[in-house]
Amino acid sequence: MEIDFEFQAARRLPALPDSHPCSRLHGHSFRCQLRVAGTLHPALGWVVDFGDMEKAVEHLRDLLEHRYLNDVPGLENPTSELLAAWMWREVAPLLPGLAGVVVAESSRTRCLYRGPATSEDPEQVSS
Repeated sequence: MEIDFEFQAARRLPALPDSHPCSRLHGHSFRCQLRVAGTLHPALGWVVDFGDMEKAVEHLRDLLEHRYLNDVPGLENPTSELLAAWMWREVAPLLPGLAGVVVAESSRTRCLYRGPATSEDPEQVSS
């Protein structure tokens, strides 16, 4: 099960050198996706209600839409990878079976966060 959504936000990546363009203030139209996996409910015929997925999307939009991401608690260095992990933490309580969060900052670049792996490797991101 997947639901796509977009939001617009500004950011800068403060850990980068001043010479890097992303160290300066810039904005993106982020394209994102929440993925849920699970067993098909025998009586309902679905894995999750799309309405529940939409509530999770609206929760994220309320926190991120037209914001300066660096001011959002937990996003002081808002790389796409850290943004995906942050989104996971925000919506995991709302979406049992959350299996992935995709964050794309352009039509060619995206990352996929699959949730915390182990205590030794708490962030598991692929791009």
